[in-house]
Amino acid sequence: MDLAYVCEWEKRPKSDHCPPIPLVCAWSCRNLIAFTTDLRNEEERGSRLLSADADGHIKCWSMTDHLANSWENTMGSMVEGDPVVALSWLHNGVKLALHVEKSGASNFGEKFSRVKFSPSLTLFGGKPMEGWIAVTISGLVTVSLLKPNGQVLTSTESLCRLRCRVALADVAFTGGGNIVVATSDGSSASPVQFYKVCVSVVNEKCKIDTEILPSLFMRCTTDPARKDKYPAITHLKFLARDMSEQVLLCASNQNNSIVECWSLRKEGLPVNNIFQQISPVVGDKQPMILKWRILSATNDLDRVSAVALPKLPISLTNTDLKVANDTKFFPGLGLALAFHDGSVHIVHRLSLQMMAVFHGSSSQRPVDEQTIKRQRTTGPLVHFKAMQLSWTSLALAGIDSHGKLSMLRISPSMGHVLDMNTSLRHLLFLLEYCMVTGYDWWDILLHVQPNMVQNLVEKLHEEYTRQSAALQQVLATRIVAMKASLCKLSSSTIARVCDYHAKLFLIAISCTLKSLLRPHFLNTPDKSPGDRLTEVCSKITDIDIDKVMINLKTEEFVLEMNTLQSLQQLIQWVGDFVLYLLASLPNQGSPVRPGHSFLRDGASLGMFRELMVVIRIWGLLKPSCLPVYTATSDTQDSMSLLFRLLTKLWLCCREESHITEPDDTLIDECCLLPSQLLIPNIDWLPINDGIISKLQNKQLVRLQFGKAPGLIGHTVSSQFDAFVRAPGQPKIDHLRRLHLGAYPTEECKSCTRCGCVTMLKSPNKVTAVKQWEQRWVKNCLCGGLWRRMPLSYS
Repeated sequence: MDLAYVCEWEKRPKSDHCPPIPLVCAWSCRNLIAFTTDLRNEEERGSRLLSADADGHIKCWSMTDHLANSWENTMGSMVEGDPVVALSWLHNGVKLALHVEKSGASNFGEKFSRVKFSPSLTLFGGKPMEGWIAVTISGLVTVSLLKPNGQVLTSTESLCRLRCRVALADVAFTGGGNIVVATSDGSSASPVQFYKVCVSVVNEKCKIDTEILPSLFMRCTTDPARKDKYPAITHLKFLARDMSEQVLLCASNQNNSIVECWSLRKEGLPVNNIFQQISPVVGDKQPMILKWRILSATNDLDRVSAVALPKLPISLTNTDLKVANDTKFFPGLGLALAFHDGSVHIVHRLSLQMMAVFHGSSSQRPVDEQTIKRQRTTGPLVHFKAMQLSWTSLALAGIDSHGKLSMLRISPSMGHVLDMNTSLRHLLFLLEYCMVTGYDWWDILLHVQPNMVQNLVEKLHEEYTRQSAALQQVLATRIVAMKASLCKLSSSTIARVCDYHAKLFLIAISCTLKSLLRPHFLNTPDKSPGDRLTEVCSKITDIDIDKVMINLKTEEFVLEMNTLQSLQQLIQWVGDFVLYLLASLPNQGSPVRPGHSFLRDGASLGMFRELMVVIRIWGLLKPSCLPVYTATSDTQDSMSLLFRLLTKLWLCCREESHITEPDDTLIDECCLLPSQLLIPNIDWLPINDGIISKLQNKQLVRLQFGKAPGLIGHTVSSQFDAFVRAPGQPKIDHLRRLHLGAYPTEECKSCTRCGCVTMLKSPNKVTAVKQWEQRWVKNCLCGGLWRRMPLSYS
């Protein structure tokens, strides 16, 4: 493990009498982190977040306008004056299993399989019902259910008849839709209690039923040598929220801790011989009981300050302890323990054997007497008070006793020496997991070095092409966005980032414009006008756009005049991009120029060709919607010229297995384009100011809350001038293709992943344009989250 970056507060108020308070931290699958400090709150969260306080108030937060840096409290519940000690969303029934042993399989269905798992509660038709469950310090369990109409149903019950103090609690879920709650009063001399909680809706009211499950005493309390050594239970965690049969316990004294892992098993109940003679027990008729058995325990450790559990759904059974002794390590197998000396250990989540160690700056113990004296006067060592592992377990976020956020990389090899192919295979497997689930992959990029980018992109594409056509269609845009993120990490592939974003934009425009087409008669065959357009354009290879157009039913392309005019900016982008590509064909030997990959991409060139035909038809209805070209001749038909050259180029690469080089005649005609038409400047997405590029050299980066990290990235040389925007240049709305001026006055939002900028509020009223804008309300076209930008951004 190594420290990637540290983010500190600008000013920290000094207080000599500040009582220590428990801190909490959460990490969403979209790679947003929410945490608390004793200084102030920071709202970096997922799309929804639950929070609870010492007064018993539970609040549900949601993004304002789907902006990652703007939040509002939308609903909540309360247990007046009863502090909440555990809080969880109800389970939605979605569970995916990772089969690490099948990471080399070609089919995604073999690597990742859906596990049968019931939601905590369902609506009519089996849809999961949203809601949350909380446990209070007085032993109450409260459940709130969110109805589709916005109403909140809340019910509160005691976990058991005899209420007792609950110092620690955790919540997990069973495959049958039940909820399991684990509680402890904080004393290791008391048992750890478990309860089954069943939630239902009866007569429009939430109903809670509880049942006591088998309890356990920590082994350290029954060991004569350690009976009174660890008086307090300080941490109580289920190994996973959907793994209620395995629990992690930590008992501590002032200086040391011990960690134990327990598993709930079904065991046969022995039957007395007398009863055996009366009624013999045969086969599976033997009575069974549930019993907690210890799986593993650590030796005496330094005092544990925080625990972080893995989120990767790798199914492990009790027989999988041999994995800990195997030479093949995988990130999701380890959990993190933070200690008061500032160090962090990654241990196997079942055997608790050591896998990796991180020594913080304060964990290097002083050796001389003077240093020891100085340390005593300066106060306790800085250590993590709350931690969270990322969803791929390749990164760890920790909040220390000074409110500072530290981000740690966790090597996929867990500190063991692996060859490059094995490391790439681990990263590739996790990238595929994120592609299938839709989770953000930022934490994987922390481990991608520039020399890995080309191999990862190629292997990712190979694995994608092995999937079924239906799955490829589902993942089409996600893999393009993933390739763009990877290519940003190497100066040799950074030009391809522009191509991938342009391809995402092209796919979106093609889907939107085709969706506007309507059949002339309602009882038409099963093929839509968009499908017929694709079929006709692929069959008819004529270079004359008018001959292709006459094979279509033009009545299906009739739209309202104001609709056609409102689409002009998108149509202009299509026309400009086609002209730019054809003009750059003579220089195709330069892969560092944006647009280079399109010259060999038959599918994308085919999309452009289809759109040119649609635009030609619309131009007959409303000439002002056509793309505007600056030509040297008034009589020149620019659309026909570009379609003819585009078709010739498309014919060279329409079959991926048989790509031919453009002939000299086509190249000569493209060389003449700058003398016939003014070649437009393409507004490429700028290199965004993300932090990931700054972490490539594995040097510690220091950041400050509330301040931008500054311009980051590769050294900008003249070869990248085509897609780098200098400060003070006019800005553009990348989704609406509207110019905003050098210093925009409209409020804008930008993508946290690709840097795409668009206006926050829509200036359009036409339905077709609103349909286009609705596609990007929640996410950018690359799938990234939006964040609000200051008015005067540069």
